[in-house]
Formats: sequence, C-alpha cells, structure tokens
Amino acid sequence: MVEPEKNKSPLFFLVAGEASGDYLGADLMRGLKKKTSGRVRFAGVGGPRMEAEGIELLFPQADLAHMGLFELIRHLPLLVRRLRETKEAVKVAHPAALITIDSPDFSFRVARALKRQGIPLIHYVAPTVWAWRAGRARKIAQFLDHLLALLPFEPPYFTREGLPCTFVGHPLIESNAGRGDGARFRRAFDVAEEATFLCVLPGSRMGEVSRLLPVFRETILLLRERFPKLEIAVPVVETVASMIEKETAAWPVPVHLVRGDEAKYDAYAACRAALACSGTVSIELALAALPTVIAYKMGRLTVALYRPFIKARFATLVNIMQDRAVMPEFLQENCTPEKLAFAVGTLMEDETSRAVMKKDLAGIASWLGRGAFTPSDKAAETVWRVAFPEKEPSCP
Repeated sequence: MVEPEKNKSPLFFLVAGEASGDYLGADLMRGLKKKTSGRVRFAGVGGPRMEAEGIELLFPQADLAHMGLFELIRHLPLLVRRLRETKEAVKVAHPAALITIDSPDFSFRVARALKRQGIPLIHYVAPTVWAWRAGRARKIAQFLDHLLALLPFEPPYFTREGLPCTFVGHPLIESNAGRGDGARFRRAFDVAEEATFLCVLPGSRMGEVSRLLPVFRETILLLRERFPKLEIAVPVVETVASMIEKETAAWPVPVHLVRGDEAKYDAYAACRAALACSGTVSIELALAALPTVIAYKMGRLTVALYRPFIKARFATLVNIMQDRAVMPEFLQENCTPEKLAFAVGTLMEDETSRAVMKKDLAGIASWLGRGAFTPSDKAAETVWRVAFPEKEPSCP
C-alpha cells in the first residue's frame, strides 16, 4: 500500500477497471511524466500498459473486468472486497488527485465514498448520458470535481449541471492504428499471399467474449464456404487471452493470435475486413480505415433491464458520431452467424461497399481532435490544473 511521503514527487492514484482504461491510463501517465520531467508517482489499479509506465498496483485489473448482470452477481464478493480495498488505499495515500477511468459502476462508488476526503476527484471518459440515463449527469455532478471527455459534443451535458468538463480528444488518434505494415504481418505470421485475411475482435471482457466467440465460430464456418483460403487474425488483451486461445484452437481455419499494439496495427493493414465486438475498438478500426462489421450480445435479463433507458439509435461509437450506420451493427437477436457472414462477405468482396465505408471513415480522426492537440498532453495538463491550480510542475 502506498503511503504519503513528504518532500517527494506528487502521487496520483489511478483506477482503470478494464483493457480500454489501461490504454487511457498509460497515455495519461506518460503525459504527466512528460509535464513533470518524470517527477511524479503513480499507484492504483491498471493493466500491463500502466504497469509498464510505473504504476504501483493495488491488485490485478482482471479482478474488475466483468460486465452484465449475472457476471457481476457471480463476482460480487470479490468486487465488494476490491472496492473496500481501493477506498482505504486512497485514504491512506491521500494522493494529489484520484483519477478513475471509465468502468463507472466501480469508479463512481469509489469516488462517491471519497467526496469529503479533500482529494480532487477526476473521472476520465464521460458517461454516455446522450445515449441513455440522462439523469446521471446531475448525479455525478454532486461528487466529482472534474470530468475528461473523449468526444467534442459531450461537455455541455455536464457543465450545465455544474460539473466542469474538458474535451481532451480521443487518445487513439495518437496511436499508429492507420500506419500498420500488412506485408510485415504476413511475413511474421507466414500468411500466404493468396490468403483471404479477416480480423476478428471478440472483446476484452470475459462475458462478452464467451457470448460472441461461439457466434463468430459459426460465422467463420459460413465464410469459409465463400472464401476457401480464409485465415483469421485475433488481437487479444491479456485479461481474455487464455480463453480466446483455448476456444479458437479448434476453429477450422488458421487462426493467428496477435499480441501487442504494433502487431495489431500490422494485422489491421493486412486484413481485408474486420468482425468486431462493439466498443472502443471501433474507433481504432475506423482510424485504420478497415471495413468493419460490429456485433454485440448481452444477457437477456440485462438487456430487458437496460433497454427502456437507451436513447441512442446506435451502439457503436463511429455510428453515433455520424448519426448513421457507417459500420453495420448486429445486436442481440440480430447477432446471428448468417447475418454476420453475409455482411462480412459483402465487405470483403464488394469494392463499392468497401469504398463507401472507407470514405465515411476518413474524417473520424480530425473529428476526434487530431491536428488540434495531443490528447495525452491535454489530459495531463487538465489533471495537473485540477490537482494544483496554482502550481507549476517545477514546484509540486
């Protein structure tokens, strides 16, 4: 457990409950280290990227990577224990600021419990109040001190409730998602030049992976009839890597598991199309200009509970941004092997469909802030300003 130390570099406590948060947290840590010339410390919860940047971990990020009503109930005792441990660790460390990253169910419970501890409470990734449960903006304004938004239209939803909110841009625009080397990937994985290559991304949470992989397997069986030389690239995150490796080992086509960002971006460049779980990865695939079909499934009871509150027409961020189905979505009862195979097959074969989607994806980067500022720098600057409103990094 990290304890406060006088005359030491400032300590920031970060809590990232899932893989996408690990990316955000690592970028923010790099931004803060850059701003302070390395005179900064980190503690909390994160994944391998945040660990590589120097965070002192309280417990493994995988303990929080659960979604869906029944999955949460099954892991409730562990989650309750981790919640208590996190709150106590923050109180003891008394950091310059607590930065919770996405995972609002866990993050907001931590932040709410620490409201009167004299610690600035910052949340990274604005809740999607524009999509469902608009009343959340008013509720979180009661305990958060600042919110960092990834999308340019989000701040007004929160500032009108009295919660300061800064658009910092989407960190994926700093990535090399559109700069991969397809030829390098084919050489590294010994993929024949004539192979038809499909990228499959079943998600980063145990629940969504377990629901989507069987559907994806049947989809690939159908696609193999249409594309006899089909091969699959599956980028994985460590939280679900062993599950995906076990399940795909019996797939009837060559499957290449991909680890690391460079290999993943090379895979995007090598592939003809992608079949992906709805989530942040849609932004990455858009930046790579890779024609993509989106799929998603949740438990029936979870859907029944949430559906009445959903306002957005689409589930995928790229489609929400453009207010139209740029990437075809197949959700819940529409997420069937037959529908997915037809949509993916069309994007792999039909040059007109491919060209239309690529054109639609071309403007995503500038819309998210590319060319205006660097998201990690702006996020770090905002965090520092909230934690130390009257101090420069040279005098923490």
